[in-house]
Amino acid sequence: MNGLLDAALANPWGTLDTVLEGPLHPGGTEATERLLDRADVVPGARLLDVGCGAGDALQVARERGADAVGIDPSPAADRAVRGDATALPVRDGSVDVLLAECVLCLTDLPVALGEANRVMNDGGRLALSDVVVEGEHPPLPDRMAEALCLDGARSRDRLRAALAEAGFEVRSIEDHHDDLLAMRDRVNERIDYEGLLGLIGKRGRRVMTAIEGLEAALEAGDVSYVSIVASADGGT
Repeated sequence: MNGLLDAALANPWGTLDTVLEGPLHPGGTEATERLLDRADVVPGARLLDVGCGAGDALQVARERGADAVGIDPSPAADRAVRGDATALPVRDGSVDVLLAECVLCLTDLPVALGEANRVMNDGGRLALSDVVVEGEHPPLPDRMAEALCLDGARSRDRLRAALAEAGFEVRSIEDHHDDLLAMRDRVNERIDYEGLLGLIGKRGRRVMTAIEGLEAALEAGDVSYVSIVASADGGT
C-alpha cells in the first residue's frame, strides 16, 4: 500500500487526471469559456495558453476562432511547444491574450508576470485563474501540495499587488469557491481517502490529518479559487 501512495505522489497530475477525467482546474470547460469571454477572446485573437496540459483550453479557444498556441514543460497538445512561464519562447508584443489556468502558483510569480507583460501587445489581456490562500494551509506532502496548486499559493491581495508591480491593471476578478468545492466533492466521490490511508499505518494517518485540515480550510473559505482578467500596461 505504501507503494501505491508513493506512485500517486510521484505523478500527482496523472493521478488527478485519472480521477477527474477532465480539465484539471475548478469549473472545468465552462469556467474556461467564461474567462475567455471576459478577456474578449474573439475570432483572430492571438492567444497563448501557458501550461496548456492536454490542450482542453486550446480547443475551447480555437472553437471560437482564436489563433491559439500552447506552452508546456511536457507538450502533448496540438500546436503546443516546450517552455515554461518564466522563459516564454515568444516574441515581444506578439500576443493578444495570455491564458494561465492554475499555473502561476507553481512558478516564480514576478518573473512569470514580467514575461507575460513582455509578450503582450499594448492593451493585451492576461486571463488567469488560480488557488488563493488566506493564512497558512495545513502541511501536505510536497507532491500533493503541488497537485492541488497549494505550492506557492498566495492571498488575493498579494496576487493583485504582484500584478500591479508587473504593470498590469486588473479589469475584473471573480471568486470560484463553489467550483472548488464541487471539484473537491468529485474527487471524494471517487477516492475513499480514509479507507485507503488507514491501510498504510502511521504515514497514512499523517496524510489523512493534513487532508482533514485542508477540508476545514476549504469549508471556511480560507482556501479558494479566483479568476482575474488584467490589461497589460493599463491598456483597455
